[in-house]
Order: sequence, then C-alpha cells, then structure tokens
Amino acid sequence: MAIDSDVAVLGAGIVGVSTALHLQARGRSVVLVDRRDPGEETSHGNAGLIERSSVIPYAFPRNVLTILRIALNRSSDVRYDWRFLPRVAPWLFQYWRNSAPQRLAEAARDMLPLIERSVSEHRPLLTEAGATHLARESGWLEICRRPQDLAASARGAAQLKQYRLDHDVLDAARLRELEPSLSPSIAGAVHWRDPLSVSSPGAVTKAYAELFLRRGGRFVRADARALKPSGAGWGLPSGEGEVRAKHAVIALGAWSTDCAAPLGYRFPLAVKRGYHMHFRPAGNASLGRPMVSAYGGFVLSPMLDGIRMTTGVEMAPRDAAPSPVQVDRAEAIARTLFPLGERVQDTPWMGVRPCLPDMKPVIGPAGRHPGLWFNFGHAHHGFTLGPASGRLLAEMLTGEAPAIDPAPYRADRF
Repeated sequence: MAIDSDVAVLGAGIVGVSTALHLQARGRSVVLVDRRDPGEETSHGNAGLIERSSVIPYAFPRNVLTILRIALNRSSDVRYDWRFLPRVAPWLFQYWRNSAPQRLAEAARDMLPLIERSVSEHRPLLTEAGATHLARESGWLEICRRPQDLAASARGAAQLKQYRLDHDVLDAARLRELEPSLSPSIAGAVHWRDPLSVSSPGAVTKAYAELFLRRGGRFVRADARALKPSGAGWGLPSGEGEVRAKHAVIALGAWSTDCAAPLGYRFPLAVKRGYHMHFRPAGNASLGRPMVSAYGGFVLSPMLDGIRMTTGVEMAPRDAAPSPVQVDRAEAIARTLFPLGERVQDTPWMGVRPCLPDMKPVIGPAGRHPGLWFNFGHAHHGFTLGPASGRLLAEMLTGEAPAIDPAPYRADRF
C-alpha cells in the first residue's frame, strides 16, 4: 500500500525534524523517513548548545604554531588518522583556503542571518513540544586557564561588539561565585549569555518529532539511499509500502551524499568525528551551565545522564571504528578543571559532523531534478541551526518569500 504525501523528508535528526515541522505549519502533508528513530545519530550526542554567540565559523587554523602543534597529532582538540590524510587532503586544502581572513569574514556574514535566528526559532518549538523543562537560559562559559588566556578571550569578545552579544568577563573570584565547583586554578572565563543549552539534545529532537506526529505527520523506517524519481515526484520503498511524494528533502547530515550521489550530485562533504562520555560529578560537585575549554577542545555540559564531555575534531573515515584516544586525552585535562567522578558508560559514543569546506550548509533546490531539495552540511551547528534552516527550506519549497536570502547556501555553488 502506498504512502502518499506532499513532501518526504529524509533524515530524522534535528534538521530533518525541524524541516518537517515547518512544512507542516505551511499546510503540507509530510512523511519523515529514517532508518533509525528520530534523534538517534548526531542530534543525540552533541553538547546541547543553541549557539547564538558563534557568529564566526569554526575555521582552519592559520597560525603556524597551531598547525605544527596539530601536526604532531598529540593534542586533544584535533586528532587525525594518518592513513586518512591522502584522501581528505584536497578537502582540507579547500577548507584552509576558505579560512583566509577575507573569505572567513564572508562566511561569517553569510551565516549570520541563520545564527541570529537560532534561539528565536527554537523557542516556539520547545514550548509547543512541551520541552521547555529541558532548556536552560544560563548561557555558557569560555574557560581560561591563565591570565593571558583570559585577556586574549576578553579582547576577542570585545571585537564582536557589532553583533550585539551579551557577555561578561569574569575573573577567578566571580567565576567561583557562579560555578563554585570549578578548579580555583582557572584564571577566569567569558560568560556568553545569549545562547541556550539543553540537558538532552536527543530528547529535544524526539520531543520535536513527537510534536510532528501529534500534528498528523507520519514517520516511516526506510533506507533513504533507495530514493528514485517516480512519475511526477519521488518514490522510496519501505516495509510499510512505497513512500510517494511530489517533493523530497535530503536532510541526512553526514549521510546526505549517500543519497545525492546516485542522482548525480557531487558535494565536497567531509566529516569531523566527535565523541562524548558521561561522568558522575565527584562528591557534591555541580555544574550549572556548559563550559568550553579552548585549550582542550572539549565541552563539559550538565545533562540528564551526568556531566557530558564532548570532544573536538577527529579526522578519520566516517564509518571507521571508534578510537578512545581523544576521549582519554580530553578527560585528563577536564579532571584538572572540574571534579569528575567515574564514567557512566563503558564506551564513548561517537557521532559525525557533516562539513563543507566553505563552512556553510546546502539549503535549497537541487537544480537538475524538480522537487528535490537539500538541507545538510551544518558542521558544528546542526542542533543550533536546525529550526532556522528548516524554516528557510520550507519557505522556499512552498513559494513563500524567504525571511533571509538563501543565495549563500545554494547547491550549485560547488
């Protein structure tokens, strides 16, 4: 028996679920398709930040000393598989070129309209989905171990004045008032107040998916790679019958090219792998908001399952076996900053961030196939930008005037 709808959204992470909700709100019937339950992949394991303050994209380092440090492959913030370097080198070169000051400024300008709407687009969904109890208004802390680090972070924050971001520079005493369990050896922190954080990004994504179902949407398990043109639209086999829709949206994150490539679309999509591990706080220690250690490249964030430590970047094949190295390195540093107790899980969780070398996602029509749309490549900001990019895609698909210019995210820019 066929399952007919106006739109099939492929991918039930935060981007796909948000896209489905915005299409629903504009009167379209939607089927959400994934091989797993909603929120089970990258949307499950991130740091839970809705990052309004990340107005400058994560760029390839341009400082020679930083590059040399990373090249030694001994740090916790960036790690790479030597055997993978020849395959990923062309992508890294493009990433490095796009991280030059002028190009980075252009990328920041292009991403700003989405970043500015990150919190405001999440808020109504959190409310309607009954998930506000999972959200915190407390911002996050940029931890600085040494006075010179704090001075540099304060200067960096001041340079972002044009973006009207609310922040405080905290010395050691003020930081201890805010978070008394942090190590007294920390020199201070920049407290970014605009972002929200959540105590379970996976639970938030599932709550949004449940809202989609309550509104009359349908979720179907299927392999999105089987998507093919069918009649005047698109078809996809599933165990419940063929999914048929006039429009199909590929929102599969790091797996988007698995679906797009058989249709003739080539994107320079790479993945930055990352890990998380939960810890019980030692003794009576507590943490009221996420803290980011730039030196260690990790985040400690209070979650429903404990204190979640999320790691930085691992460059390795998407589907290669996980490695414990980065978690172990980050944990050693984290224990000097916050009193972590024992690990909650036996093994770390691993996820993959879908990254394009110009640091912008693809959002919009495919071009060569009527009714085919893309919404992927959000890098470190998938959870942050899911609702904002979902709205933009829905506006374009339904013919509504977009709230922001979609040109920077067009599919044919590569």
